[in-house]
Amino acid sequence: MTYDNGAAPSARTVADPTDDQAPDPIAGKASVQAASPVSDPADDQASVTTVGRTSVQTPTTATTPAPDAAPAPAHTPAARPTALLGDHPAEAADPHCLSAEEADALLRGAPWRRFAVVGDSLAEGLGDPTPGYRTESWADRTARALRRAAPDATYLNLGLRGLTAGQVRAGQADRAARFAPDLVAIVCGGNDLLLPGFSPDVLAKELDLLFGRLAAPGTTVFTYALANVAAAVPELRGGPLDGGVAVLNEVTRTVAKRHGAVVVEMYDHPAGADRDLYSADLIHASARGHAVIAAATLRALAAEFSTGR
Repeated sequence: MTYDNGAAPSARTVADPTDDQAPDPIAGKASVQAASPVSDPADDQASVTTVGRTSVQTPTTATTPAPDAAPAPAHTPAARPTALLGDHPAEAADPHCLSAEEADALLRGAPWRRFAVVGDSLAEGLGDPTPGYRTESWADRTARALRRAAPDATYLNLGLRGLTAGQVRAGQADRAARFAPDLVAIVCGGNDLLLPGFSPDVLAKELDLLFGRLAAPGTTVFTYALANVAAAVPELRGGPLDGGVAVLNEVTRTVAKRHGAVVVEMYDHPAGADRDLYSADLIHASARGHAVIAAATLRALAAEFSTGR
């Protein structure tokens, strides 16, 4: 997934619960482009209930492509039958996505009850709709699956487009920590890569501080190694993004290892070369991309949960 330096959104939307599940307090009806406001939890609020978050929405126009992310499972799943595909046939048939039943099986018995997300536009959930896929961000999808596994689970998403790692740390780390999460997603660094004079060492220091603030005892922290959009766009191959994304991923992996965080590996994802995984601006995931990211996230969390039992 990639990033933009656009202005912060004026409103947020909640997710569209159209996955044939019972009504879920995580989500409510939303428009792809017309956002309806939801309240933001107070900084020191310890008893936050489930918070609705941003659906995949049409991103702001940008001229400079940045590293895009698509997650990587350990194997290439088999194709699914095409019968009885429901309201989102392309998603239901996509071997890189998960059905609700598959997600539930992965998370059965999972321990997490308080899920927080910090970061930039990838955390916020921007992107174009894709025909045949639910218009919902990877974070909302993850939160929905966690809520099915544990009905008392709560969800806080502070993601905001355009932020560097330092800005995420300064504006979101303390707020997320006060939420007292036991599961945290940290998604940032792509905007740092776009800055003139990008320094891997400076980014590593900022990420160390951010991870250190949120990697509390009993808390599972996860992050992403981003895929290179050049895999899907031949014109970008051999350009600065090829090397830049590799450097960014290496910094992220190194810092995550120091703090015992899970890395959702996406660089070699078998769908990473599919053009429809990305939005038209080549900066954000499409709705299909968000679905694929969510599937890889749940697989990685399930693997972490299984090894920790």
